[in-house]
Amino acid sequence: MANARNTSAAPAKASPDANTAVYIVTLSAWLIPGLGHILQKRYVRGVLLMLAVCIMFFAGLGMQGKVYSFNTGDLLDILGFVGDIGTGVLYFLARAMDWGAGNIHRAVADYGTKYIVVAGLLNVIAVVDAYHIAIGKKQ
Repeated sequence: MANARNTSAAPAKASPDANTAVYIVTLSAWLIPGLGHILQKRYVRGVLLMLAVCIMFFAGLGMQGKVYSFNTGDLLDILGFVGDIGTGVLYFLARAMDWGAGNIHRAVADYGTKYIVVAGLLNVIAVVDAYHIAIGKKQ
């Protein structure tokens, strides 16, 4: 009796065009929150992710939260930067417009900073989800 593992055919290699599509979906999912899902015709999930990330980001800015810049000095600043850059184009827009200077005199500003970081981390999770859908690992 033959072993089932030995008789199965090797999985087919993805074409270069399919790999390019995966890269485009992944990059667009990071740059514009929800776009990776929208490109894959998952409209409801994409719009919900876009709304969630944008509302959290702009609510954090409204609370005068801090948008971290690249810094190699303090570990918490580095982690905050990693979280913030996860929002993609929203991060670059905030840095270009000089938003998110932070207001240490207001207690709610600390919550705003956390909203901005969590918006970026949510978008990172959405990017991973869009990638898994693109490679066929998830429906």
